[in-house]
Amino acid sequence: MAGELKRLIDTTRYDWMESVIKSFKFSEFRKGLEWFSQTQCPMCMNGGGAPCENRKCAAGKGLQSCLLCGVYLTCKNTVYQRETYPFVIENYNRVEEVGFERHLEEEEERAKAGVDLMGHLERRCCKVVKLE
Repeated sequence: MAGELKRLIDTTRYDWMESVIKSFKFSEFRKGLEWFSQTQCPMCMNGGGAPCENRKCAAGKGLQSCLLCGVYLTCKNTVYQRETYPFVIENYNRVEEVGFERHLEEEEERAKAGVDLMGHLERRCCKVVKLE
């Protein structure tokens, strides 16, 4: 998404904003987009991502993912994910239905098909945040 936004601002040439809005540093904004577009999440299952209680807990139980835990829907460590990204409950239910490996295969198939996951999730599942 950052790469697409970077492409759009480069195409529409928004660099003029810095001269109009003194508090906005377009060059810094552009540098941030560049960084985000180049950065790849190492993903939790590969040992990447920020250290979190969820990963510690799953590892302590010998689980590959929190989605494999029988108390996922009531666990204090997954409250944020369940409240902010309600689609994770569907993921949990799907893992229960078809198993973790098949769930991962389905997610990979969607990604290969070009499903814009973030756009889909933003429209369908994420908590609405109103900016004041």
